[in-house]
Amino acid sequence: MADQHTPRSLIVTLYGAYGRDRPGPLPVAELIRLLGAVGVDPPSVRSAVSRLKRRGLLLPERTADGSAGYVLSDDARQLLDDGDLRIYGGKPALLSEGWVLAVFSVPESERSKRHLLRSRLGRLGFGTVAPGVWVAPARLYEETRHTLRRLRLDPYVELFRGEHLGFAATAEAVARWWDLGALAAGHEEFLAAHEPVLAAWWEGRDTRPEQAYRDYLLALDSWRRVPYRDPGLPPELLPEGWPGGRSVEVFGELHALLRDVGARFVDGPPPEERQGDRDGPGAG
Repeated sequence: MADQHTPRSLIVTLYGAYGRDRPGPLPVAELIRLLGAVGVDPPSVRSAVSRLKRRGLLLPERTADGSAGYVLSDDARQLLDDGDLRIYGGKPALLSEGWVLAVFSVPESERSKRHLLRSRLGRLGFGTVAPGVWVAPARLYEETRHTLRRLRLDPYVELFRGEHLGFAATAEAVARWWDLGALAAGHEEFLAAHEPVLAAWWEGRDTRPEQAYRDYLLALDSWRRVPYRDPGLPPELLPEGWPGGRSVEVFGELHALLRDVGARFVDGPPPEERQGDRDGPGAG
């Protein structure tokens, strides 16, 4: 899982980190400035915003001075709120919490829905028990329900809560339901990319808000994929030396060190130095 910092992903990450609670829309000119700090050119920003608008995640809205801007849709806010529980939660599931089971059946005439269901459950971190039967830690129930309803897939799925009763040991079953090697690799790649960044900040090499913003946004954009691949499986079911605990620690330290320092870059420069963009993509 090499880091894939696409413009669309970075915009979602930016709104999740800094854009949700600000009053009014985020101006297109600000999106261009903030994405430019992580190497995204203006045409790519505009193109990504247009795609997010078509998906119903961003809504056009003029700023107080008439500039083009965007706010999050209700669906996007729900998506980010659900994601917070994983991204910032940090604690793995408890075996005693049990499992949520998704059982689905899709008519052959709607096979595209079957593909979408499998893809979405996989992106939510579900493991595969059998064709049409997927499993995840029970704490993912609410997010799963919200996601399936938002995508209008709920008519095809039944959700159950329960415990694993055999016949194989649960740890053996989990190793079949998930590709644990791939999940571990995701943690290791995050550590390889961002643990050196954390070490550099502890050594105090750079304290500029712009650098803090850049390092934090890239770390968050990388990290927010990891707990969706690994849904926080109970530690007693995982192999010895599992790297997940360390990657949680590294992201948590980066968040504590950099998020608020980076916010100073997000909040600047002063308004008189900003360039307006009154003709953003699809604004109005």
